[in-house]
Formats: sequence, C-alpha cells, structure tokens
Amino acid sequence: MSSLIQWYPGHIAKARKGLQEQLKNVDLVFEVLDARIPRASRHQEIHQLIGERNSVLVLNKMDTIPQSILRQWQRTFEAQGSQVCVTDAQKGKGIRDLLNAAQKTAQAVNERRLKRGMNPRPLRAAVIGFPNVGKSALINRLVGKRAVASASKPGVTRQLRWVRILDHLELLDSPGILPPRIEDQEAAVKLAICDDIGQAAYQEEQVAIEAIKIFQTIVPGRLAERYALSFTDAETTLTAEAWLDQLAKRRFGGSGEKTARAILQDFRKGQLGAIALEVPLAPGKSPQVGAVEI
Repeated sequence: MSSLIQWYPGHIAKARKGLQEQLKNVDLVFEVLDARIPRASRHQEIHQLIGERNSVLVLNKMDTIPQSILRQWQRTFEAQGSQVCVTDAQKGKGIRDLLNAAQKTAQAVNERRLKRGMNPRPLRAAVIGFPNVGKSALINRLVGKRAVASASKPGVTRQLRWVRILDHLELLDSPGILPPRIEDQEAAVKLAICDDIGQAAYQEEQVAIEAIKIFQTIVPGRLAERYALSFTDAETTLTAEAWLDQLAKRRFGGSGEKTARAILQDFRKGQLGAIALEVPLAPGKSPQVGAVEI
C-alpha cells in the first residue's frame, strides 16, 4: 500500500516528551485502545513508555464490535498477561471496573509505602492512547462530571493535566500519542477510518476507498443495501473507486469528498452495524480484518 497517511503534529511531539517525564511519577497506566482496531490503536513503543509499571488495558467503544469478538480480544490479551477492562466511555459502561482496578493498585502501593515508613498518598494513574480513542471521556466518567475537554474528534486534549478523581486517586490526562513515523500504512488507514488520527493526515476520499474495500470483504452487500447501489453493473463488478464515483453522482451532486465523508461517518456512528476491523490472530496466522454483527 502506498503512503496515504503521515502525521506528527508538534503538540503531540511535545506532549510525548512531557508524558515520559510524568510517567516517572505514575503508579498505574490505563492504556486505552479502540475495540474496533486493538492492534492498530496500540502504540508501537508502549512497553518502552510504560516500563514495569502496573497497567490496565482498556478496550473502549465496546458496543461498536460484535460481543463475541470483544470477548475473544479480552481473552487474548489476558492470555498475554494483561489486566483488561472493557468500556463504553460515552455511555458509562465498565467504569466501575476501572475504579476497582485503581483501588486495588492504590492499596498495594500504600501498603508498600507503610512498610517503608512513608505516609499513604493518592494513587497516580495515567490515561494514554491514540487520539480520539476516548481517554478524556473516560476521565469525565470516572470523575462523574465534565472535568476535561472531550469531543468526538482527535486532538482536543492539547496538554498534560492532572485531575483529582477521588481522595485516593489522581489521573493524568494526556493528548493522543502517535509514533514519530507511521510506517504501517494498513494500520494507519484503519486509524483514519475509525477517526483515531487527525484529518490533516489524510484525504477522506482515499481513505473511504480503502474502507469500501474492507467493508466489501467483511460485510459484502451491506454498502449496497445502505446506499441502494449495487456493486455489479451489466455483469461487471465495480471497483471501490467506480462505486464511490457512481454513488457521488446519484446522491451527492458528483462530490467524491462529500460521498467519502458520508460513508466514513456512517461507519463511525454505527450505521453499518457493529464491525470489528481486526480480530485476534490464531497461532501462525497473518493479520486480517473481518468480523461483523448487524
């Protein structure tokens, strides 16, 4: 795949350096992933950033994929030794599990401090992950009120900030972190499809074409049903580009940009059904897309 996407804005580069410094004072890390693309939305340097600190893997946007696939991901990560919580930050699902995990860690941290003759202190936890995977929304749910800026687009959180959750818990909210270079273009395209990377990084029409190809593999016929436009024309199967062009002429005044935006927004809002763009790998298998529940 040619290089469709490349983005590394200055505020994220600066925040990454600041995050590395702040993580030295952190007891627990909540690593937030997009449940639709757990592999693509996991930072390639995450183990270097976290080190030996306690961590909880948070599969957010749990309702956007089939629950059977969600359970498979949870079992897969747990088999790798991760503590896993599944959440829907927008609806407040799974938040109690995060608080319980934090409380257990806080108890262990302060037991160690007491043994060393030190006074107890609030647990310091960090929430990290790619842009727009739901970090700020999770913090707001944990606080129980709007404590940090949150919106359904990447790049809202622009700087590091500490937020007091409870007497025994402080959370570090951070901007979405990206690798210095996005070399895996298949992963980058998935991030763009899911709106987990800034729109400045790509052209919507190109990403929509890649999305059409993926959806035709995962949910053949679903796009044709949604937009009342078949992929076959006079016994010829239309390419993704040709189908998008026809849809643009029929419904969007010939604008490929408007058509692309509509397709991507329909997926992001769940109008195409619960779709997992990635599924756990069986031993010896190559990465693949594909799981759907309508």
